[in-house]
Amino acid sequence: MSTYQVGYFVGSLSTKSINRVLSRALIRVAPPGLEFREIPIKDLPLYNHDFDADYPPEGTALKEAIAAVDAVLFVTPEYNRSIPGALKNAIDWASRPWGTNSFTHKPSAVIGASPGKIGTAVAQQSLRSVLSFCNSPQMNAPEAYIQFTPGLFGEDGEVTDPTTQQFLTDFMADFKAFVERVLTVLPPRR
Repeated sequence: MSTYQVGYFVGSLSTKSINRVLSRALIRVAPPGLEFREIPIKDLPLYNHDFDADYPPEGTALKEAIAAVDAVLFVTPEYNRSIPGALKNAIDWASRPWGTNSFTHKPSAVIGASPGKIGTAVAQQSLRSVLSFCNSPQMNAPEAYIQFTPGLFGEDGEVTDPTTQQFLTDFMADFKAFVERVLTVLPPRR
């Protein structure tokens, strides 16, 4: 059985982010054969085209972290009906300079939690549009909009609701199968 390296982005910079807790839950219920490492985004300066000729160390480290994984998982909140600025900034850094897009052919999936009834549905649609432009094959189904309620997850990622745990387990199994399919056709560029 192959083991795939998955880099994950937490869209929120908050240390108390419910999406950071969701990321722990996803790792906890993931099937064997997936290994995870967070790709940090908090120290990136704001992207500016002027940096393209001389990338700063934070931008280079981001691109190297993405290059070192087989797939990416985005775990993001919704801010004002879109993705957080810090996450969009990271995507802009990773996709530049022109011709060095780190997401090209990199399998991806999107999930998020919010206290609202529609979860992060609108943010996910916004993110999917950006990832399409970045040529990242996306797992489009199942869609996963998690309505967060207090106590749904323990701080260590334990899922307290059996229905939610099964849904997340199935989501991660589908993600692994998707990564395998994509990488069969589009071997990773390293």
